[in-house]
Amino acid sequence: MKRYEIDMCHGPLFGKIVLFSMPLMATYILQLLFNAADLVIIGHYAHRNCLAAIGCTMSMNALVLNLFGGLSVGANVIAARIFAENRPEKMRKAVNTSMLLAATGGIVLMIAGFLVAKPLLVLMKTPEEILPLSCTYIHICFCAIPFIVLYNFGCSILRAVGDTRRPLYFLVIAGIVNVVLNMIFVIGFGRDVDGVAVATAVSHGVAAVLIIRTLLKTDGSYKLILKGIRMDKEVFREILRIGIPAGIQSSCFAVSNMTIQSSVNSFGPVAMAGNTAALGLEGITYIGSFAYHQTAVSFTAQNLGGRKFKRIVASLGWCFLCTAVCCSILGWGFYLAGNHTLALFNSDPEVIRWGMIRMKILFTTYALCGFMDVASGGLRGMGYSLLPMAVCLSGACFFRVWWVMYMLPMARSYENLMISYPVSWGIVALVNSVILLIAYRRVLSSKCRIATPWLGLKPGMPRGLNVLGNSK
Repeated sequence: MKRYEIDMCHGPLFGKIVLFSMPLMATYILQLLFNAADLVIIGHYAHRNCLAAIGCTMSMNALVLNLFGGLSVGANVIAARIFAENRPEKMRKAVNTSMLLAATGGIVLMIAGFLVAKPLLVLMKTPEEILPLSCTYIHICFCAIPFIVLYNFGCSILRAVGDTRRPLYFLVIAGIVNVVLNMIFVIGFGRDVDGVAVATAVSHGVAAVLIIRTLLKTDGSYKLILKGIRMDKEVFREILRIGIPAGIQSSCFAVSNMTIQSSVNSFGPVAMAGNTAALGLEGITYIGSFAYHQTAVSFTAQNLGGRKFKRIVASLGWCFLCTAVCCSILGWGFYLAGNHTLALFNSDPEVIRWGMIRMKILFTTYALCGFMDVASGGLRGMGYSLLPMAVCLSGACFFRVWWVMYMLPMARSYENLMISYPVSWGIVALVNSVILLIAYRRVLSSKCRIATPWLGLKPGMPRGLNVLGNSK
């Protein structure tokens, strides 16, 4: 299995960063293309209310899943650091703890999702004619939450050792299953949102089975051993300490997006459909931000574990540059071709008009989102999880809610609502970048000295956060 791993602590950085990030991009693109296929099929073979109904659930689905998505970041950071320190026994404990947490947490999350789905949709002012369709879709999708969480944690373990290719292969298989089932259920059997939801749930199950099989079959130190599986308290505590702030941050982003979505809903079903179509393309634009955030987390964590401190800043420099180029090319490209790309989802001119408004404001400024995410990823890779959470909560989440409450009423328009996104990205990117520079200087200057607790590190731990001891 060595051919899948990347040594992040030695050798030229740029080539390894590209090798690591390209499968992440391809994985994310395929995932979004398969999701877009859902929207395309439902947009062309069902009433446009079905498209709007799925769009209503996107931010809520993110809210439910993002907490455990953040915990998987914690698993990634801990596993990468232990792997770089070459401690096989501790690595196995980290893998077993991570996957057991994913299994139990996924079930709890599924139950919680069922309980909050309809009340949240009502709170978001979902129109009466769309509410039953949205409830049907989200309830079926929530059945797949345990599979989604297991897959995300499994991917985080593989990323920790530099393997981003096999998750790509697994997603290709799962995505093909999703598209085929969509065609069977929606086109063949005439179903609408329920058919799309079932196809999505089954494909997530396939991906989870493949990732678990990989961890069970590997001969590496990241092997999953089911016999006598149990949680290691030390690893569990550190995953929570890094992962919970990341999950809260992501969930609060979802809450702020739900606030935005509720305001979008107030403009009517056509605006909702246009917004949903633009979101389908926006996800592809986000790949540079997503991929280099994950790259920043893994490269920072491994080089911190391997005590390669100067490689941290070099890695982050490449990540900032790459995310700016990627987000700008994709964002402007989609915006310039917006009329044609939006028509793939729905050919109604009014739907396209509303979608173009979102694209004009967000897609042309997406590099700011990339800077925000890379800076946050670098901080988390160094173990600073509370600080980026606090900055993002205040600079993005609370700011967007404030914008909806106070700025939107002053000039009630869809354009004014959308402007809240690039403004919040810029604020958070600037503040997180300053904090990242300060954090790196502290790690470089002190290396193994006591950390300040309010920075998110335990007293007695090194500032560089060699979280599980074994200071060299």
